[in-house]
Order: sequence, then C-alpha cells, then structure tokens
Amino acid sequence: MAKIFIFIGLVFILMGIVLYIFKGFPLFRLPGDIVIDKGNFKFYFPITSSIIISIILSVLFSIVSKFLK
Repeated sequence: MAKIFIFIGLVFILMGIVLYIFKGFPLFRLPGDIVIDKGNFKFYFPITSSIIISIILSVLFSIVSKFLK
C-alpha cells in the first residue's frame, strides 16, 4: 500500500514539473474540444484533451504495474 502512495506522489510531482515547464502549452485548447460561448454563458468540455490524458495515464500505469509485480 505504501508503494502505491509513493507512486501517486511521484506522479503528482512529475505532473507539476511538466505543467510548470510547459505552462504555455495549449493542452486544453485542442481541436475537438467543445466550446459554446453565447452571451454571458460559456460551456467548455475538453473531450480531446481528456482522451489524450487518458491514453497517457493508461500507458503510464501499465508500465508501472509491470515493474511493481
């Protein structure tokens, strides 16, 4: 159980470093993200960004699970 918490902490630290380095990177402004802007109402649903993040995390967790077994 402790290994999992350490791993999750390292993932958060790594994500923070990556976000700090690439703060100008338009991750949540990709083509395919849904934006509805009408008057004083703005709806934003980052579907493409969510798919990319899901794929990256799935690959990352798959690799880590192989090392922890």
